[in-house]
Amino acid sequence: MTSAEFISPAQLKEEFQIEGITEPSILRYFETLNAGEFEATAALFAVDGMMRPPFESDIVGTDAIAAYLKQEGQNIKAYPNTGIAETLENGDIQVQVTGKAQTDWCSVNVLWLFILNQQRQISYTRIKLLASPQELLSLTSVGRGR
Repeated sequence: MTSAEFISPAQLKEEFQIEGITEPSILRYFETLNAGEFEATAALFAVDGMMRPPFESDIVGTDAIAAYLKQEGQNIKAYPNTGIAETLENGDIQVQVTGKAQTDWCSVNVLWLFILNQQRQISYTRIKLLASPQELLSLTSVGRGR
């Protein structure tokens, strides 16, 4: 990787300032996701890493995660805002980030929960929509109608 291909931490910070979060793999997750670089997003996961999107079951493994993001993530932008990170007893790091996700048809508050293994790879992420039941009903009917 040449320095021209690598985004410096200063540039990354300008692009993604998540209050309370400095973990590079989390910042890179949002950067690559919003850039549509889904292979790069999936590469941040451990080989057996899992992603649980809203209304879906767990997606396991980097290839499956990349395929899912290519299919479902094309018109979604994430706007992380604040987060907290804590080290778990086993040495993994749990990171919670709140913000918004924007699609062609709506904007919704989101909680991203990440577990990073000791190699700082994402071993698990869950994307949880923070919406009222009425908002969720309208999301599922619109989202499924695409």
